[in-house]
Amino acid sequence: MKSWIDRLTPKLVICLREGYTKRTFLGDLTAGLTVAVIAMPLAMALGIASIPQNVADELASIHPWLTPPAMGLFTAVIAGFLVSALGGSRVQIGGPTAAFIPIVFGIAATYGYEGLATATVMAGVIVILMGLFRFGQFIKFIPYPVTTGFTAGIAVTIFASQLKDFFGLTILNEEGGPATIPAEFVPKLGVLFDHMNTINWHATGVGVGSLAVLILFRRLLPRVPGAIVAVIVSAVIVSLLGWSSATETFDGVHTRPLVETIGTRFGGIPHSLPVPHIPQFSLGMVRDLIPSAMTIAILCSIESLLSAVVADGMTGNRHRSDQELVAQGVANLASAAFFGLPATGAIARTAANIKNGGTTPLAGMLHAVIILVFMLALAPLAKAIPLPTLAALLIMVAWSICEIDHFRALLRAPRPDVMVLLATFGLTVFTDLTIGVGVGMVLASFLFMKRMSEVSNIAGIREEIEEGQETERPDPKDPGVVREKDVPSGVEVYEINGPFFFGVADKLKDTLRQLSRPPRVFILRMRYVPHVDATGLHALEEFHDKCRRQGTTLLLGGVHAQPLLEMTKVGILDSIGEENLFESLDGALERAREIVRDGTPASE
Repeated sequence: MKSWIDRLTPKLVICLREGYTKRTFLGDLTAGLTVAVIAMPLAMALGIASIPQNVADELASIHPWLTPPAMGLFTAVIAGFLVSALGGSRVQIGGPTAAFIPIVFGIAATYGYEGLATATVMAGVIVILMGLFRFGQFIKFIPYPVTTGFTAGIAVTIFASQLKDFFGLTILNEEGGPATIPAEFVPKLGVLFDHMNTINWHATGVGVGSLAVLILFRRLLPRVPGAIVAVIVSAVIVSLLGWSSATETFDGVHTRPLVETIGTRFGGIPHSLPVPHIPQFSLGMVRDLIPSAMTIAILCSIESLLSAVVADGMTGNRHRSDQELVAQGVANLASAAFFGLPATGAIARTAANIKNGGTTPLAGMLHAVIILVFMLALAPLAKAIPLPTLAALLIMVAWSICEIDHFRALLRAPRPDVMVLLATFGLTVFTDLTIGVGVGMVLASFLFMKRMSEVSNIAGIREEIEEGQETERPDPKDPGVVREKDVPSGVEVYEINGPFFFGVADKLKDTLRQLSRPPRVFILRMRYVPHVDATGLHALEEFHDKCRRQGTTLLLGGVHAQPLLEMTKVGILDSIGEENLFESLDGALERAREIVRDGTPASE
């Protein structure tokens, strides 16, 4: 009970027990302020990118203050606070992340916001259960080609989703209102290219200029938050030039602002947090959203634990993966209740927290509180933020998460790994994240099984046994000479090396078939078999039956505890006979000599 409590104790409690000083608070406050400055424009950009226009219009008709940028801010405040307060890492920063954009956009486009809220709640419950049942340790078994493939695929999808706002394209439906861009990659590109004739050069100029500022600050002044500089400078320029209020006719009929801002498209952001609500659930929707909820849960778990591992490497601390998952699950439940988006640990914001002096979870909690203060105090000013600038910000995020150098390096990996990488990447881009991750994991699992079957083998040792084995004996006439092993004629000795599982079972079935004639005795040495599964047990049983039909006595040598226990439980040991089970090869050879010398029937 005590170990269970220790495992699920938030790091905040541990840090407060250790003592919290004024110096520590000042470091956390500085880090929280810096991260909040970085996170606020990013949260609004992620909200805009995650919610289709038709869903945004639907929500605005019900709640005028419920806009996509506001939903991103709600997520940063609520989820960000809870991830730090309840998490298993000292410095983790939680909130909306770019990795969720493709899956969130697809869910919202198909099922509306209630479907997105339902999937977020389902994912939160799944992640909590993963933490309670200690699944945190299993996340590390997801192969690197799979994670690299789907993150690169996500980056491509994010980049494509920002082209409309970056170039200021105007895409209208038949009624002349804003059209919803398809969630699928290929149809989306088709729509964008069909409307490239509507490019807005004022918006493009703002987007290119913002992107240049972001690149320059990242290279020359990495400690200065380039995102907030780009947002402030672009907003000031657009406001002074009057581009947000001026309009132009782009097709001879319709007009549009020279540069769209949060104010012109969404009206602004709210001055307070919304009243929490319970999403409307339906059994049919829950059933349909199971795959999507699982994808959100897995993605949340992977990204948050990867972020925690990166933080551990930067600080020298050690996070508690199970408690981190519980906190992420609770944060997603709360985010859905406050009209937010799915949330997870954010690697870039966590790194910024560490670099700016954050050492305890209070830094992450302060970052959420500061975003809330900014939202309350600066809501009128947020209306002036140009959408091309937020698009440029997400294009930079896409470039960061694509890890192009790692992707290129993996292309030089063994061909099966390259196949897993490209399959995961291609399916993530051209279908969706759920299929990409699922197929990638299946391919990686088959690859693992193939490699394990190559490592585990069954080999004959009839003619030679390597020096130093137990069957080498001193010659009685000359003790200084080691005598060759004594394997009688009519006896075959084979050895299994490695786990005896379904990938090796066929090799055992083919062994007798490879011999020119059935031996009198077949010795199967299993000293290097640490584990046997149900398929291995079945193959061993079939092999024993085949030996008995051919008049061959099967002897087992060097069986370890786990295989012996499993053979006893399923009754194979009774069938083979305990008298045919030996601790070493020497004992099996002695028994084989007796059978060959005395002509003992195989049925004994």
